[in-house]
Amino acid sequence: MKSSMKHLSLFSFLLASLVITSCVRPEPSRYGDGMRRSVPENEGVYSHGITDFLEEVDNHGLELHSFMFLRHNKVIAEGWWYPYKPALTHIIHSVSKTFTSTAIGFAVKEKLLTVDSKVISFFPGELPQAVSPGLEKLAIKHLLTMTAGHEAAPEFYMSDANWVRSFLETPVANEPGTVFQYSSYASYMLSAILQKASGATVMEYLAPRLFEPLGITGIKGEEGAQGISAGGWGMRIKTADMAKLGQLYLQKGKWNKKRLLPEAWIKEATSVHIYQADNPTFEQEMYDEWAQGYAYQIWRCTHNAFRADGANGQFIIVMPDQDAVIAITARVQDAQKVLSLIWEHIFPSIMNRPLKENREANDMLVSKLASLQIPDPFRTDEYLPIAKETVRSFAMEPNERQIKNVSFSFNAEGDCLFSFTDDKGTSSFLYGQDGWRYGETERLSPYFLNPRRNPAGMLPLTVAGYGSWTAANQLELRLLFLNDTSAETCSCSFREGEVEISLANSEQPREAPPVLKGRLQ
Repeated sequence: MKSSMKHLSLFSFLLASLVITSCVRPEPSRYGDGMRRSVPENEGVYSHGITDFLEEVDNHGLELHSFMFLRHNKVIAEGWWYPYKPALTHIIHSVSKTFTSTAIGFAVKEKLLTVDSKVISFFPGELPQAVSPGLEKLAIKHLLTMTAGHEAAPEFYMSDANWVRSFLETPVANEPGTVFQYSSYASYMLSAILQKASGATVMEYLAPRLFEPLGITGIKGEEGAQGISAGGWGMRIKTADMAKLGQLYLQKGKWNKKRLLPEAWIKEATSVHIYQADNPTFEQEMYDEWAQGYAYQIWRCTHNAFRADGANGQFIIVMPDQDAVIAITARVQDAQKVLSLIWEHIFPSIMNRPLKENREANDMLVSKLASLQIPDPFRTDEYLPIAKETVRSFAMEPNERQIKNVSFSFNAEGDCLFSFTDDKGTSSFLYGQDGWRYGETERLSPYFLNPRRNPAGMLPLTVAGYGSWTAANQLELRLLFLNDTSAETCSCSFREGEVEISLANSEQPREAPPVLKGRLQ
């Protein structure tokens, strides 16, 4: 058996041991998150419903990275798709917005502002020459509910010096509060207002009020222009900590019997304030999870649930009627499908009473959770075209990536250390022979190709590399940036002392990848 498969088997055994142990009785997490564990049936949930959900995720080719299910404030199922793992922080994209609105809730509690406070009152030095009636009426509640009145969502980049001024200069075409227009820069403005009112960034402000009481550590968040927390995107956090925020909302603002946020705020923050469509169709009303109404940086769901929602399938789903929370990280295009599978399989498995022990069903769930892994990107033929313990270096022709040379070093395991030198220095990544190998890098991931994103303070990044010889002279290398949802693929063709390398990434899927050529040194 290959070493990569041994590695995966050991990983599965250890994870299974953890899950099996947690299924015996409620106990603190082995992951150090302070959360209690229990068996699904003990908390009134059929194990087979969770297993069916996980099976259907695989059947539909949905790339989930983590899943955590809480019932009655106990974790009853949790899993990470290898090579993702519990201790890693993961990008949550627009789930960041819910953390920002939570910060606004604390500021309201502390009487630093109200939801009716006018936006222009915080930025007297940033106003346009003529303040329109719409801008004059614009209040914090309109930012919270994505009803700022813009005809189209504004878009700013890190090269733009002053996002606050640019936002205030954007025409307010509709009466604030009347038209839903989703905008991450409305969330940025909430962050800017919070910073003006408190003197602290959202991240700094939440530290003693939310992160410390909930035991949330290691969190990172991007900054936008002017040193202001991005607000609408860019937070990296562990799955367990996402679930904790959901549990806080489920408990109406209380944590460990201590009130952190007023119950009235939680009710206001999770109630519908605007519907996304004026005249929704029957199908939208019944099934569309993006047409159920919008609260304070929170989406309403079908089944009287609500959720924090981020691109590519980042979710904190709160089900008050079922006393349940589900947290998910992923890289999926069809986020609606993920939610639909939850309602189809998990939702009907939740009962209002404890259930009889079902060891067979629970064992199946334990086994499924222990075996979760994202699909292998490639597979090697039986032979290895380049011998182990070999190094090959190539001088590259001039290219748009400014890469001067590359080298491939194969160790005794058949793993490949791929190194390249460009105008930023030398970078090296380890790719397991038909298996993932972990590493860290100071090099930016493709996530940061978006010009609004800011890498300051976000490095280093955890990576996992997977390599396979898919043909006699074809080496495929896949690099996952585990803290976000981006990946790079190097397709390397070797022939007669030459190499051609095609460089593709997940953030530019429609662009033809550049092809680099080099000769053996």
